[in-house]
Amino acid sequence: MKVVILAGGFGARLSEETQAMPKPMVEIGGKPILWHIMEIYSTYGYNDFIICLGYKGDIIKEYFSKYYIYNNDMTVNLKDNKITLHNKNHPEEWNITLVNTGLSTATGGRIKKIEKYLNNETFMLTYGDGVSNVNIKELIEFHKKHKKLATLTAVHPEGRFGALQLEGDKVVNFAEKRDNELAWINGGFFVLEPKIIEYIIGDETMWEKEPLEKLSKEGQLMAYMHHGFWKCMDKLYDKLELEKMWNSGKAPWKIWND
Repeated sequence: MKVVILAGGFGARLSEETQAMPKPMVEIGGKPILWHIMEIYSTYGYNDFIICLGYKGDIIKEYFSKYYIYNNDMTVNLKDNKITLHNKNHPEEWNITLVNTGLSTATGGRIKKIEKYLNNETFMLTYGDGVSNVNIKELIEFHKKHKKLATLTAVHPEGRFGALQLEGDKVVNFAEKRDNELAWINGGFFVLEPKIIEYIIGDETMWEKEPLEKLSKEGQLMAYMHHGFWKCMDKLYDKLELEKMWNSGKAPWKIWND
């Protein structure tokens, strides 16, 4: 199953960092938050990624094209024009498709632009700025059990995101950006059937607006309720808080072994 990561936004609320790089490349513990997200999926055996690029996407392309150079010691012999890499012990088995989905394309439009890479198969989707200790195996089993077109991971942090109205596990109303501290919210970590592409009109379609709203009204959107850790790196405060967790050696989302 492929994992699609939305990594093309401007990250305006984190401008202290994103003037120089796209938000998914902002580092936590010396690694881009994008790397952390990919490690979460990889821990469960999902190593086939599609990354939707936009703002400063070339920086993400360069990072992965030179991944071993950035993550290993090296000897450069200028006379022979030869580079020797040392301690190449990285366990990643990632296959990464990097797709330019447009500078100003909305989240739904980005998903539509990578349709040809999905092979008409069930896929996973998440945002390039949120980490969690969500159990991916249980999430997928939940999705398969209910046999609906879409499953999102519902989380319960401070109320500054889209509120979900639930009946059991079913989302009956999806309302983005509602100020309700008691609400479950959209935490990303979706499992989706390829038919959801039909709910996306074009480049300007926000995934969090018409598509999810329509899916919920049709009874095709389920909520996997995650009671554990989830955090979105929305502002500088969030980045510093995640950094503090990582440096403590007790980052809740670090479910993989070094």
